[in-house]
Amino acid sequence: MKTFYLRELAHARAGDKGDTNNIGVIAYEPHYYPIILRSITPERVKDHFRGIVKGTITRYELPNVHAINLVMEGALGGGVTRSLSLDPHGKSYSALILTMPVEVPEDIAAELMLKNRKPIEVTR
Repeated sequence: MKTFYLRELAHARAGDKGDTNNIGVIAYEPHYYPIILRSITPERVKDHFRGIVKGTITRYELPNVHAINLVMEGALGGGVTRSLSLDPHGKSYSALILTMPVEVPEDIAAELMLKNRKPIEVTR
């Protein structure tokens, strides 16, 4: 197994409504979808967004489009009109989720490296 950032396997879109953020993670290739399902769990996302998301995270699977939708409650400091944050909108969360490290099987890693995608070094 090699580790890559999620951005090498998927793209993401995000939006917000009140204090809830919504992130869609869409696999670049259908065969990347099982890796996303295995790796992008509510627990891992909660850890990745620690200190930012205060509420629950619910994951919805969208297998026909090889995507997941993450609904993050208590994620925006009360929402756009209530937050003291300089950027309380959820749009930037799509960039942040793509920095999650994801373990990839050797065959997919070789495919990614052929596309000039670089694995990352993970220290434990």
